[in-house]
Amino acid sequence: MTFQEALRRVAEPLGEAISLTGTAGAKVQRPDLLRARIEALVRTAALGSEPDRSLAGWLIRHLAVEAGAVPASIHALYTARGQGKVRDDFSVPAMNLRALSYHAARAVFRAAAGLNAGAFIFEIARSEIGYTDQRPAEYASAVLGAAIAEGYQGPVFIQGDHFQASAKRYADTPEAEIQALRDLAQEAIRAGFFNIDIDTSTLVDLNQPSIPEQQRLNYTLCAELTAAIRAMEPKNVTISVGGEIGEVGGQNSTEPELRGFMEGYKRSLAKAAPKAAGVSKISVQTGTSHGGVVLPDGSIAQVKVDFDTLSRLSRLARKEFGLGGAVQHGASTLPEEAFARFAEAGACEVHLATNFQNMLYDRLPDSLRSRMYAFLDQNYAKERKPDQSNEQFYYKTRKQALGPFKADLWNMPAEALSTIQAAWEEQFRLLFGRLNIAETAQDVAKHVKPGKVLPPITDYVPRAAAGEDTSDLAD
Repeated sequence: MTFQEALRRVAEPLGEAISLTGTAGAKVQRPDLLRARIEALVRTAALGSEPDRSLAGWLIRHLAVEAGAVPASIHALYTARGQGKVRDDFSVPAMNLRALSYHAARAVFRAAAGLNAGAFIFEIARSEIGYTDQRPAEYASAVLGAAIAEGYQGPVFIQGDHFQASAKRYADTPEAEIQALRDLAQEAIRAGFFNIDIDTSTLVDLNQPSIPEQQRLNYTLCAELTAAIRAMEPKNVTISVGGEIGEVGGQNSTEPELRGFMEGYKRSLAKAAPKAAGVSKISVQTGTSHGGVVLPDGSIAQVKVDFDTLSRLSRLARKEFGLGGAVQHGASTLPEEAFARFAEAGACEVHLATNFQNMLYDRLPDSLRSRMYAFLDQNYAKERKPDQSNEQFYYKTRKQALGPFKADLWNMPAEALSTIQAAWEEQFRLLFGRLNIAETAQDVAKHVKPGKVLPPITDYVPRAAAGEDTSDLAD
């Protein structure tokens, strides 16, 4: 079968909504019809077999750009914020959509439209790519397909979250581990991820006598990876790169640590890639942990976030280094009233994940949840600790069922899907309001001018993307 024949077969559900232009992509003929039918193509990108999956992803990317939903970098917005040209009283939500990403992203776009919000990010971590069975191209297809379905026009920020170095693998084979991160970055960039958070904070060595020495491996490798990313950038795109000074879940970050990292990073980047743009934000630790701490009854322990530290580090990042500010991880399980304080503290970005997963599991049909838990009992029993309750065991491991049950989640009854989407949309609307991103569409339009990058089919053809062991990496 020729390429054109295979593409026609994949595009058949769209009918007269589009016209194919061969290897150049497609043209939108009936926007209303495309919005109504795009889900069929997203389903193929998520659940189809090759080469249909890759062809569907490539076609969605082209149709999204044609329809005005353009993958973009948030770098210019954060740089403007660091220069005082953009207000610093809002925090950009960066949302990890682990399951039903297309359905969740539609809820995001609907919530954002009601607030005229433009500053929001869709992201997936290196660890999540593994256990949710979503390679970057599939994740981008879900987000861009959702943008088409909701009629969204404007920059779409898709981010590689926690592209993190494994301390264990780095100790064993350092170059292989860094090459794995380069390869992942290239795969993500080809898929339209123009925002990448490098996380080499796992390699900070607190046993060293001084802060610069503790941070040396972190800032050196972050600079090397930044240089590699700059070399991979499409024409007229400056990818937003983030760094991290302290592993989430560890001790709180300090101003000397931020300075030690940034000063070393700037020197290292100047050597690796003279005149290259550096990071636009910096992730810090202020007391949270990924996923929260679950108690024996299944409830989440209250966590105290050090908002004073967050405020000081954000201000320092802006004033001394021209960054957008500090980034807060592990926030989604905090009480809802806490979220306004992130904006008040000047955090430029807040990462949200686990609570969306919790909301999904709370609303699954009982039969499906039972089958997913039975899967965990059979395949993850070795991870159960002797003193864990069932609630604690399932809470900690149930993310591992998302990939194996991806098709089952897609095939839930329409009523169940609708209930989940409605709950997500309400949550997104609440969070967006608390994070103060209403009316940020005008800030994004003023500072972000995305180039329309139309990838060749060779960027989407099946590549070796075997699953890697990410069990020791953060979400």
